[in-house]
Amino acid sequence: MSKTTRILVIEDERDINALITMNLKALNFEVTSEHGGEQGLRLAQTGNYDLLVLDLMLPGIEGLEICRRLREGGHYIPILMLTAKKSELDRVVGLEMGADDYLTKPFSVRELQARVKALLRRSVLTGQGQTSPAEIIRFNNLEIDINKRSVTLDDTWVELTSKEFDLLQYLAQHPGRVFRREQLLDAVWGYQHSGYEHTVNSHINRLRAKLEVNPAKPDFVLTVWGVGYKFNDQTNS
Repeated sequence: MSKTTRILVIEDERDINALITMNLKALNFEVTSEHGGEQGLRLAQTGNYDLLVLDLMLPGIEGLEICRRLREGGHYIPILMLTAKKSELDRVVGLEMGADDYLTKPFSVRELQARVKALLRRSVLTGQGQTSPAEIIRFNNLEIDINKRSVTLDDTWVELTSKEFDLLQYLAQHPGRVFRREQLLDAVWGYQHSGYEHTVNSHINRLRAKLEVNPAKPDFVLTVWGVGYKFNDQTNS
């Protein structure tokens, strides 16, 4: 993070917005503040930001819809979602829509700063926003371009969400290695506790629906019963 890191904050509560902005600037980040959903979405779609702090409840376009549109539009900016709701369903929906982490109000300044720094580190590790030389993983008729964050199957582009790509990339970079669901949560979502295993399961199921001829008999992401998942390391003859 030697270059200036640019963060976009979309939060309609002005006191909270000002608090977030001030404390992220204290970490020497360049922060843009926005209060409305429509303008916030337009700014996020420019692709000029390294991280988005996004409130769930916004006037105009709500946070979940902003998250959905960004992911469907191929924008891979890390998203930290803010919510005043504490139910597990709200957190799961946010993750399913493509949020990378969530923070429940009220939160401490230290926790906010720690979550932001962790997301930025993870973004570098997974290659988001980097301009490193292209790395391509090929397995039979599947090609994963890490730098372009694109997947092709039989030379046909496959549309994946940000988290679907991250999960596929992580598994494919460790072919044959079996990961428990908790390990995948930690590596891809960043959570260091169990309880959201169904999020991994649902993403695996969606990957298979998009990649496999027969999702019930997958060729790429395999289930190791009683343990977890692995990427196939046995190529077709």
